[in-house]
Amino acid sequence: MYILGIDIGGTKCAVITAECSDGNISIIKKERCDTDRKASPEEMIKRLFNLADSILDRKPDAIGISCGGPLDSEKGIIMSPPNLPGWDNVEIVRLFEERYKVKTRLQNDADACAVAEWKFGAGKGAENMIFLTFGTGLGAGLILGGRLYSGTNGNAGEVGHIRLERFGPVGYRKEGSFEGFCSGGGIAQLGYTKALESVSSGVYPSYFSEGMTAEEVTAKSVAEAADKGDETALEVYRICGEYLGRGLSLLIDILNPQTIVLGSIFARSGHLLVESMKKEIEKEALPQSSGVCRILPAKLGESIGDYAAIAAALEN
Repeated sequence: MYILGIDIGGTKCAVITAECSDGNISIIKKERCDTDRKASPEEMIKRLFNLADSILDRKPDAIGISCGGPLDSEKGIIMSPPNLPGWDNVEIVRLFEERYKVKTRLQNDADACAVAEWKFGAGKGAENMIFLTFGTGLGAGLILGGRLYSGTNGNAGEVGHIRLERFGPVGYRKEGSFEGFCSGGGIAQLGYTKALESVSSGVYPSYFSEGMTAEEVTAKSVAEAADKGDETALEVYRICGEYLGRGLSLLIDILNPQTIVLGSIFARSGHLLVESMKKEIEKEALPQSSGVCRILPAKLGESIGDYAAIAAALEN
């Protein structure tokens, strides 16, 4: 099968072509573009059309679209994801099918990544697996009983919406949410807040300088400072790891998975998170469940979005 994959993210988008045969995927071509938050969905979709046209060698056999939720995978509609302002009830499947005359499948990015890691990555062979995106936002894909569980209309696994504290960084439009504490945006918020606290005590973190705005602090800049031993940055990641452990404990107790696979930020900066994460799991989760659960970084690495978009097409 010759597949066209579309990966729509809050920061970047990508289009990919791949050949799929005998359970193996070979990526052929790929083009990327920044996600322009000032552009309308229609304008961004035109850019995706243009990128797709530039890499297609022939008519694809199927198209897969991976995008953050909430969305309705059955109707093919993107429904106001928090990381895509203005993408309200966008009938993206209809638009792609009208243009390319090919069956198109829209899937929550966490679900698509879960299938990709389950079939080709760290979760291969697991009957019960959870995948957490842990990137710009936080969502979960659930493999339960050896099959993808998407819920009634494709919105199962929106764990980023769970409130872990009454107050705290904002994620998924909710203060103190799992996404607020465990996402790129959440880490940046924590980094800025902790920097201001340090400055009030006369200490400037290495990732922060006078006059910086909240928007200028990023999860990457805080991680780089933490890797160099900056105490404030290390504290930010310690807090993130603690709340990651708290959120994972809920999932472990409820779903009793064999494997939890963590993407993006954990794959890059897990060494800054794992100690406080494990301590919290030991304190909060049932030992009978946590004892049989492996927690692993995503194996597909920076290519996981590519494989996820292709996996969405294969779900047809």
